[in-house]
Amino acid sequence: MESKVLKHFDKRRQTKRKQLAVLVDPDKSTPESLAEIGSLVHKASVEHIFVGGSLLTSGEMDVTLTILREHCEAHLTIFPGSINQISSKADALFLLSLISGRNADLLIGKHVEAAPSLRRSKLELIPTGYMLVDGGQPTTASYMSNTFPIPRDKEDIAMSTAIAGEMLGLRCIYLDAGSGALHPVPEPMIECIQGAVDIPVIVGGGMRTASDVAAAFTAGADVAVVGNAFEHNPELILSMAETAQQFA
Repeated sequence: MESKVLKHFDKRRQTKRKQLAVLVDPDKSTPESLAEIGSLVHKASVEHIFVGGSLLTSGEMDVTLTILREHCEAHLTIFPGSINQISSKADALFLLSLISGRNADLLIGKHVEAAPSLRRSKLELIPTGYMLVDGGQPTTASYMSNTFPIPRDKEDIAMSTAIAGEMLGLRCIYLDAGSGALHPVPEPMIECIQGAVDIPVIVGGGMRTASDVAAAFTAGADVAVVGNAFEHNPELILSMAETAQQFA
């Protein structure tokens, strides 16, 4: 499968153009809210939508992707919380390896289980080093993964972990404070990692305002991911996209 989405991340990093990504959880969406988000993404010229959640119970992945596709032209990339979150209706899938933890299942075990389905899907796979960072309170991601997040003041641990991920051949680093985090990933940590690796740095969790997004970009994030804030106020997509364009 052609690496179209990854090439897009790499190109934007090389040209220092920052990007906003909208995170959509199928469990927290309705056909109406998906249509609204898709339309706002199109209006704001947002280039990426990530789709997935830590625990998919009632949401329909295929339906979610289909509705979003009908309303926008953004790249649709699955951000999987389990091996069940695979759909050929997406453009790509983050093949997440939880390198901040020591849970063997999330380093390689689940990947082995999912490999045949992923091969059949023909999805573009983006090997990604996933790093949970303390966002001020326990999150669904830390609970479901049975791992501890990296402490907020341990930039050296975060940097070394990111470097190791790059050395292992991972193509992106995803720093995540988790859905519902009280605080976003600390700026010194983002800055430290950005200066240590040569692959795209994606940052999500705890960003609720355009100022939060601007701070992540200023610290060095190549992609800022926002989800919860849009669930409560979809119109924020417009202001946050405008902020991202100021860093283009």
